[in-house]
Amino acid sequence: MHPRDPAVPELLRHGRLDITGRLVDASNATLFGTASADGIEVRCVYKPVRGERPLWDFPDGTLAGREVASFLISEAAGWHVVPPTLLRDGPFGSGMVQVWVDTDDERELVDVCSPAQVPRGWLKVLRARDGRGEAAVLAHANLPELQAMAVFDVVANNADRKGGHVLAGTDGRIYGVDHGLCLHVEHKLRTVLWGWVGQPMAPEVLEPLCRLRVALDGRPGGGTLRDELGEHITRREVRALRARVDALVNAPCFPEPSGYGPAIPWPAF
Repeated sequence: MHPRDPAVPELLRHGRLDITGRLVDASNATLFGTASADGIEVRCVYKPVRGERPLWDFPDGTLAGREVASFLISEAAGWHVVPPTLLRDGPFGSGMVQVWVDTDDERELVDVCSPAQVPRGWLKVLRARDGRGEAAVLAHANLPELQAMAVFDVVANNADRKGGHVLAGTDGRIYGVDHGLCLHVEHKLRTVLWGWVGQPMAPEVLEPLCRLRVALDGRPGGGTLRDELGEHITRREVRALRARVDALVNAPCFPEPSGYGPAIPWPAF
């Protein structure tokens, strides 16, 4: 089933969750399986809150909610870079459930390679040396969809945009996953998508930001985006989100790393 199929949210919310496996490389409990109802099923990822590893800089038990809040932000702006995601009860208690994205393994979007092997048109992010002392370059494709994801990451204050969190779907779309480390009030942006640093944002890049700002302006208590976000993150975090949106709208330029911490997550993939 296509991730954007209209039936997906209902299946994720009310379908029977059957767990068939676990992603063993994930730092937090990440299970996969199906959500099914009336003979229809969709593959999904389920991250129970009780399986979240405690972190020193993010409050315990909040990562699942941050994943849902990130989806709500992506939808409100019209980026649609986060697969449908919601919070519900499952076999191991409350957790985040997200539709599974089938990926095109032949389509590379982010890579570490030798300087001579950087694909034509790609943007170089970092030069380094590998374990053998050979020159290596972290680079990514120069695509409007990745630009949109880079802006989303700034707004969401994504502290963990690894190359492996950028997926080329078999449907031709580009998706971002693993948004539990987002929406902190302090500057936490760590991403591999730094290729546009210093460049002005084109009108088509700025438009979703303006749409998001309007959505955040709705009066509290009226079923607004702020109300929806308030179910998953604190009011202070919502205000910090609004401040980041305002900063980009008022100075529409791809920002540079802050210099206050690592600019790229480790490992990068």
